[in-house]
Amino acid sequence: MVAPLLLVVAANASASAAPARVRNVARAARDCAAAARIALPKARVTDAHAVLPNDSLRALGQRPHCSVAATLDAETHIIALLPDDWNGQFLMGGGGGYVGEVQNQSEPSVHDGYATVGTDAGHTGSGLSARWALGNDTRIANFAHRAVHRTAEVTKLLIAAYYGRPPEHSYFFGCSNGGRQALMEAQRYPADFDGIVAVAPAYNWLAIMTTFVRNAQAQYPAGDFNAPVVTPAVLKLLAAKVVERCDATDGVRDGTIDNPDACGFMLASLPGCLDDSAADGCVTRAQRAVLSTVIAPLAAGALRYPGQPFGDEADPNGWGAWITGPLAGPLDATGRMPPTVQGVFGTEFFKYFIYSDSTWRYVGYDLARAARDGKRADAIISATNPDLSAFRARGGKLILAHGWSDPALNARSTIDYFKAVQSRTPQAASFTRLFMMPGVLHCAGGSGCDDVDWAATIRRWVEKGEAPSRIIARKQHGTQVVRTRPLCAWPMTARYNGTGNSDDAAAFACR
Repeated sequence: MVAPLLLVVAANASASAAPARVRNVARAARDCAAAARIALPKARVTDAHAVLPNDSLRALGQRPHCSVAATLDAETHIIALLPDDWNGQFLMGGGGGYVGEVQNQSEPSVHDGYATVGTDAGHTGSGLSARWALGNDTRIANFAHRAVHRTAEVTKLLIAAYYGRPPEHSYFFGCSNGGRQALMEAQRYPADFDGIVAVAPAYNWLAIMTTFVRNAQAQYPAGDFNAPVVTPAVLKLLAAKVVERCDATDGVRDGTIDNPDACGFMLASLPGCLDDSAADGCVTRAQRAVLSTVIAPLAAGALRYPGQPFGDEADPNGWGAWITGPLAGPLDATGRMPPTVQGVFGTEFFKYFIYSDSTWRYVGYDLARAARDGKRADAIISATNPDLSAFRARGGKLILAHGWSDPALNARSTIDYFKAVQSRTPQAASFTRLFMMPGVLHCAGGSGCDDVDWAATIRRWVEKGEAPSRIIARKQHGTQVVRTRPLCAWPMTARYNGTGNSDDAAAFACR
């Protein structure tokens, strides 16, 4: 209802109000230009310009703001967005993949009044490529943790200089690598942010990348990318059988699996192909073996990583894109690497972070070597430390979340980290909560409800002391909300009450 209301207000604005609006726009542009002259420690502003949405964009909720670009240290780039109508809060967004360009997963928050910022994590390149890391320890450290920390430091000073006062509170939101950045902040730089939201965090990087290589070895064992073992037809069959077996575990059949760990689906229940010849509606022994590998925990030397949960396997952004392929399009530019997103990320990591060898191939690689050879890189890039006592001591709050159907990063791994924090820190629930998201893919998408106002949730906890135990998530088709569902503080899950609209969160209780 917000956009139509704003349209009505704009259409009926009096002529006498126009001069004031013009004056405000002029003031914003003048103040923004002055931002280019703000002095920052070991940083320089390279651009500052006013972003002035037209009436149509304003009616859709966009706000005027100042965009400030700066270079920190040698090659860390940031873009800060400073709204004219500032709400007094700072919300930084993380970056996904290998970053390489300024990314801000909280960028839309500027239109809610937040001062926000993103960074390229200290290097320039494709988010799928790690070539920039070859022989460059400074860039690796920037990517691992330093760039986000420095961005937070400098942006706070920029905000204070621009508005004449520092932010009242500072927050961070990140998903995937952005979620790893979020946990790294809580662990290494606990004073940077008052509240942190880490969604699908790639916090145990070496174990993740080794799992990616393992899956590529299973699906494309000889490096023939035109001969995937598991086909889209197999994924379609698997998805149908999983839903048939598991959909009703939350009390309602809606196409979404509430908790794969409560499902009990067995790969042995998939029909085998007659004479082991590939055909629709069945799986061969080789195909079953690949699926078994994917759902099995990684055990490679000292490295451990949970097996992939079931759910949304046949979604276009599900297993086919991340695990089995073959995926074309953006991956074409990466050269002779496995045609899956997992395969590309894993291959790049081993090439440039571990072996400094652009010719390294995954075919035939002994996974048991990864723990030893990757130890140094893992110590820099992974955010596995469960000791958040310093973050807790200064009143910090952390929300963890993960989509159960995530085909990229394992939801069970985030549960493992949450358990580790609970074991390490007494009364962990006073500052840390975990929310599992049924049917949600990597960061968003899937059959489940994936739209959550994380900023409002973490702010209520930090500023009002309202610890979240039940959060409402939405599913939208275009601009229409088609379903709402509660997310429950783990280990609780949402269960249908037995009456009422099953697309309405009010019909579910956390149990």
